[in-house]
Amino acid sequence: MRAVVVERPGGPEVLVATDRPDLEPGPGELVVALAAAGVNFKDVYEREGLTGAAGPFVPGCEGAGTVIAVGPDVRGPGVGDRVAWWAAPGSYAEQVVVRADATVPVPDDVSEADAAAVLLQGLTAHYLVTSTYPARKGETALVHSAAGGLGQHLTRLLAERGVRVIGTVSTPDKVPAAEAAGAAAVVVRDGTSDLAERVRGLTEGDGVDVVFDGVGRDTFEAGLRALRRRGTFVLVGAASGPVPALDPQALAAHGSLFLTRPTLVDHATDPAELRSRAADVFQWLREGRLQLTIGARYPLDQAARAHADLQSRRTTGKLLLLP
Repeated sequence: MRAVVVERPGGPEVLVATDRPDLEPGPGELVVALAAAGVNFKDVYEREGLTGAAGPFVPGCEGAGTVIAVGPDVRGPGVGDRVAWWAAPGSYAEQVVVRADATVPVPDDVSEADAAAVLLQGLTAHYLVTSTYPARKGETALVHSAAGGLGQHLTRLLAERGVRVIGTVSTPDKVPAAEAAGAAAVVVRDGTSDLAERVRGLTEGDGVDVVFDGVGRDTFEAGLRALRRRGTFVLVGAASGPVPALDPQALAAHGSLFLTRPTLVDHATDPAELRSRAADVFQWLREGRLQLTIGARYPLDQAARAHADLQSRRTTGKLLLLP
């Protein structure tokens, strides 16, 4: 089978497709023939060595496909079933070993590509708006990278709750995507003007109730200054790099703020919770409450190009790798 292998940490060029032996399932495991793998910034961190993964390894964590082998002690999925997952190491490959209890069934009316494109970001948006900060009608939220995959999901779910969304984007050409997702106002992060002041200007100086920040280093300080008193900062990623060290006293100085760094691991590891959230995500997709924008599809051999495009911020929506 073909798989993308990282021999050592580095830039996109270290992603090399090569031939590897076919896989065998262990106890509680499935082998799945990949239909599509999601490309995420989590994979970038892994490739760069920020997660501590030692080479050689196959990156990737999200995908969907058809079960081709079942190991001992598996209850549930069988050969021929379509499944999706968000946390299976080694997903940039034609075959993936996945724990059976870490999979969710793909509904008949959802394609495998759509399942791979929606699961990780859809589950993340789900727990952010239902568990981390259940925003209420009349509140205002700042969503960074509102034209990205997660950003569009968050914007739609918040807007449908009656929340006013101020979105930020990295380039002017992404403004229409953020507006189409439901952003009431969109700010282009040009790096030359005061982002916090521009956001506060859109709230008559009051600031926003909540910030959802997956950018990290480049937007962290501005997000703190854009919040109202006792506002909530939800740090969900670090696409531009890790945020600077923070003295907790700074939260008091900015107005008694709340800061949280939630992860999907703590919201969708229990199999029952995972399947419940995934069922909601697929239903929201079915109802149009979530809409997919697949920005590009790449063959496995072009994984390096996919990573380069993702990091360049030239893309909009979700990127997929196809076997």
